Amino acid sequence: MKINHLTSAEENLMKLFWKLENFYLKDVMEQHPEPKPHQNTVSTYLKILVEKGYLSTEKEGRIFKYSVIVPFEEYKKFLLKELSQQFFNNSGKEILEFLFNENLISQKDLQSYFDLKIEMKPVKTKEPKLEYAEEILNPKKDKKGKDKKKKKKKSEN
Repeated sequence: MKINHLTSAEENLMKLFWKLENFYLKDVMEQHPEPKPHQNTVSTYLKILVEKGYLSTEKEGRIFKYSVIVPFEEYKKFLLKELSQQFFNNSGKEILEFLFNENLISQKDLQSYFDLKIEMKPVKTKEPKLEYAEEILNPKKDKKGKDKKKKKKKSEN
């Protein structure tokens, strides 16, 4: 799914739409904080967002029901990747350094995050083969002695 850029006005409306998920124009007008935009303005933005692939429509009688197509998490990923490519050379390290320098994240935040994400699992190890110890503790019988006994038994038969 290709995600298109949004203007700040479109993004502000989408924040409301992500909360509503499925809605009618009247729902938007009721839920929009003051100062409320004109209904024609909202209707125009709804058409634009349908064209950009963020919303879908379903006609119910004379009105349209709108549904969000692009989830908020996907939009956040899109924005972060764009930001990373344009300003941080696609480097997560540079992003982290920036966040630290701007005091937007602390070392304690990262430690608590990694403490939650990292599980220590015991590693299964194979017991070492102690070949030399086995030879010393359980010496093999001389094969030559066995061969001689077999030859004697054959010659007796």
